[in-house]
Amino acid sequence: MEVNVKNANNIINKVSKGSIAEELDIEVGDLLVSINEQPIRDIIEYRFLLSDEYLEVEIENKYGELYLYEIEKDYDEDLGIEFSNPIIDMAKSCRNKCMFCFVDQLPEGMRETLYFKDDDSRLSFLQGNFVTLTNMSDDDIENIIKYRISPINISVHTTNPELRQKMISNKFAGKVYGIMKKLAEAEITMNCQVVLCPGVNDGEELRRTVYDLIELYPYVNSIAVVPVGITKYRDNLPNLEIFYKYNAKTTIDQIHKIQEDLLEKVGTRFVFLSDEFYVLADRDLLDYDDYEGFLQFEDGVGMIKKMGTEIRQYLDSLPSNKPVEKRKISIATGHSAYKFMREMSNLVMKKYSNIEIKVYEIKNKFWGETITVSGLITAKDIVEQLKGEDIGEVLYITRSMLKADEEIFLDNITLEELQDIMKIKIIPCLNEGKDFVDKIID
Repeated sequence: MEVNVKNANNIINKVSKGSIAEELDIEVGDLLVSINEQPIRDIIEYRFLLSDEYLEVEIENKYGELYLYEIEKDYDEDLGIEFSNPIIDMAKSCRNKCMFCFVDQLPEGMRETLYFKDDDSRLSFLQGNFVTLTNMSDDDIENIIKYRISPINISVHTTNPELRQKMISNKFAGKVYGIMKKLAEAEITMNCQVVLCPGVNDGEELRRTVYDLIELYPYVNSIAVVPVGITKYRDNLPNLEIFYKYNAKTTIDQIHKIQEDLLEKVGTRFVFLSDEFYVLADRDLLDYDDYEGFLQFEDGVGMIKKMGTEIRQYLDSLPSNKPVEKRKISIATGHSAYKFMREMSNLVMKKYSNIEIKVYEIKNKFWGETITVSGLITAKDIVEQLKGEDIGEVLYITRSMLKADEEIFLDNITLEELQDIMKIKIIPCLNEGKDFVDKIID
């Protein structure tokens, strides 16, 4: 069937079992034309229209035949279809030239999708991506409000208009606070991110940003502060400093004082540092409850504390006499998580003496050793640094080293290929205590 290009992304590629769509014999390969006579341009419109309890759904099947289905359903009931393009429309690319952009620091030969810089509020809503709001028209803002796209994640970095223009290299960047005020007035929930660059947006600029954004609380729900990541591929890019032990300590002290102030005045700590700051400064993380529900877990905020607590609690719940076969295994992790993974491994071995665990710190030769998080480790670095080591029966890695929807590393090597190269079984673990323990002891 010849499909009109502008509608090609409406092609259905999955029909859920037991769904309304399956009952109506809608099939993979069919095309969604309209709902209630309105053409579907993106996933947000689709979800908004689905909220009606009576729908007239027009479908073009793979043979070019049109069918109109009259559907009565519950308010929150889905049709049970997914599309070849998750957002239906084309994703909006980023028009900025941020001084700290990680995509601009990529070498050649990576996964093709890594080179696309998205800046799309729909991906923020659906997948948690952060957006800058710089490429949004007034109509786009109105659509966020109309379709209740909430929560959205916003890369703020600073509320100083002139500084934000400089950091993002976009003349519209200074308007972000005004847009966020409008979204807050419409009761749209926002989570914010600050990529902190020493000597640029830290110190008093960071303080200004936090206290500007707390004025929009509770609709600005939280701020995650993460350190700038600098790779060795920065030719022709601005010179930036990185965080070391001393300035990481200074930033922790500053944020802790702000947290104490805001907790007293507003009842929330509001702003949180990613775990990397505490690792760099060799300082203890916050207590579990002090992370207030781990609102920015995917940004690396409290990840070590949450997973460590889960591992301890789950191990305590397991019987000491649980039959566990004797074996030797290994874990590969980055510098930031190395000390933590050794502590967790020791807990497992203390509980079950039949298991011997060796933790290997993988230095990031690919990006440069200033990159310390496990999620940016490549297969090539694992191979080169574990060559000749007595790994044992199984090698465990964090699932974050792999693409979200595919078992492939950043350097385009699949998990299966890595297993073939190393001649060993490799098991990815989620950043969840139960998953980690279960996979190791079973």
